[in-house]
Amino acid sequence: MRDQFFDQLGGAPVADRSADSGKDLARDHATDPGKQPPYQERRPRGPRTKAWSWVVAAALAGLAVLIWFGFTHRTGGPAGPSGMPPARVTVSKPLVRNLDTRIGVLGQFSAINRVELRAQVGGTLTEIHFQDGQIVNKGDLLFVIDPRPYEIRLARANALLQTASARFSLATSELARAQSLQRSAFATPETVEQRTSELNASQAAIDDAKAQIRDAQLDLEYTRITASFTGRIGARLVSIGSLIAGSRGGISPTTLLTTLVSLDPIYLDFDMSESDYLAFARERARVSGPLANQIVFSLGDENRFVRTGTLDFVDNTLDRSSGTIHVRATVPNGDLFLVPGEFARIRVAVAPPAPTLLVPDAAVLLDQSQHMVMTVTIDGTVVPKPVETGDLRGGLRVIQAGLGQDDRVITDGVIHAVPGSKVEAEDGAIDYDETADTHR
Repeated sequence: MRDQFFDQLGGAPVADRSADSGKDLARDHATDPGKQPPYQERRPRGPRTKAWSWVVAAALAGLAVLIWFGFTHRTGGPAGPSGMPPARVTVSKPLVRNLDTRIGVLGQFSAINRVELRAQVGGTLTEIHFQDGQIVNKGDLLFVIDPRPYEIRLARANALLQTASARFSLATSELARAQSLQRSAFATPETVEQRTSELNASQAAIDDAKAQIRDAQLDLEYTRITASFTGRIGARLVSIGSLIAGSRGGISPTTLLTTLVSLDPIYLDFDMSESDYLAFARERARVSGPLANQIVFSLGDENRFVRTGTLDFVDNTLDRSSGTIHVRATVPNGDLFLVPGEFARIRVAVAPPAPTLLVPDAAVLLDQSQHMVMTVTIDGTVVPKPVETGDLRGGLRVIQAGLGQDDRVITDGVIHAVPGSKVEAEDGAIDYDETADTHR
């Protein structure tokens, strides 16, 4: 069966020949040494090997065609029956406008006023008068501690005052009597001095009783904890019935009840590098009035810098570890939308208006660690140019260096522009959107 299979393929099996056939072949070879024995001939390929050879050859040919077609399409190979026409792109010269230079930094909001509400007297918490996270006004009642022990103390202080007042009245009468008897020679000077001393002691007792009354009244007032300013209150950290530890001077551990932060206005804190600060300080010295202290900022989900604030603090030293200086602005927050801890992107002017080159942001490409734009020469050759970029102004990207006013920048079709290739350039225009002011 196997012999028939090989006969159909045009070959003959070698391994299955009989021993006699082998002897005949050896004898023929000995008679004619120049004759190559059949078992040394190369074995013919089978149909499977031939099929795989055709598959591999076809795949390589197809891949070569695809690579050639893609290359000529991207590079805009020479026009003709065997090549693609040059890619069409839109080019424009950079837009020039007088714009000030701004730096962009990241800032974080913080509350102007923030307090931890702690009890100044101890006792059992009996009342809570707010919902977690609500806005409270200055003077609003928040917590009540059981006032009865402090009411008793106040009553005792009032009783001491009455006792001291009675003794004072008695001492006054006895002193007057002793002075009268002294004038009649029925009392000695020592008696008058003794009555005077008793009067002074009773007066001191009155003063002490009054002080105890004020102290007891103060403790009684501290059983009612109120908001010291308008703001948003945090979550309650105690429950009704909790035993509260309090201390007026904070000399002993106290119980933290909750926190309260003010929201309107609110601080916006950020740091500047030393180089940015020097540019900012020079610009601030040049400009006077409100504009010298104005900043603009946007929130994380906003793409326009329409919110404003006023600089009100610049630290007096640079941080040696970071090489930055702390700066703070005050921001109005009438709608209470901004909250402490939230981040914002800030822009601060650091240089006066000057001619500035602008190109569409889509025309700026990122090549590893640098930015570049694609330009087109007079003969239609694509030439890349590394550039230094700034922020976005009017919907366009600021070009700080690397580009000239007469360079023709590819603004549309840049995906088809390969350095060194030929393109068909069409003139376009760059528009500045006066209402657009987006972030970096």
